[in-house]
Amino acid sequence: MLGSGFKAERLRVNLRLVINRLKLLEKKKTELAQKARKEIADYLAAGKDERARIRVEHIIREDYLVEAMEILELYCDLLLARFGLIQSMKELDSGLAESVSTLIWAAPRLQSEVAELKIVADQLCAKYSKEYGKVVDELNCGRQQYCLLSASRSCVMRM
Repeated sequence: MLGSGFKAERLRVNLRLVINRLKLLEKKKTELAQKARKEIADYLAAGKDERARIRVEHIIREDYLVEAMEILELYCDLLLARFGLIQSMKELDSGLAESVSTLIWAAPRLQSEVAELKIVADQLCAKYSKEYGKVVDELNCGRQQYCLLSASRSCVMRM
């Protein structure tokens, strides 16, 4: 299969692309949330409380997603800062484990919005083994995943 092995330069380039894409999405979603807040005020003034409540739930969900994207951006920055460590070590460094596992876990969940995140996750799995990627996804390894999207899930479950 072509391109199935670990390529350090491909990982580095895609980490940078993910950071840029996340920044753009964060800005876009934040601006849309600001506009939606004005709409909510209009709905409340017009007495459309139920419609306003639905919009508020959507804004809350988007705010949590923006926070999750900020965390992912920080993890990508961390991996870039310690890229020499990724290249030189065959085993996963304990200082990078949370970042790596979170990015692998988040990739299928944000793949539709950040396609490069899947490439990053694939490269990390190629580096540290496909089995590691499966374990991360199945067991939700790492503490940060819970913080990352648990609030988003709770909003979705209530609807």
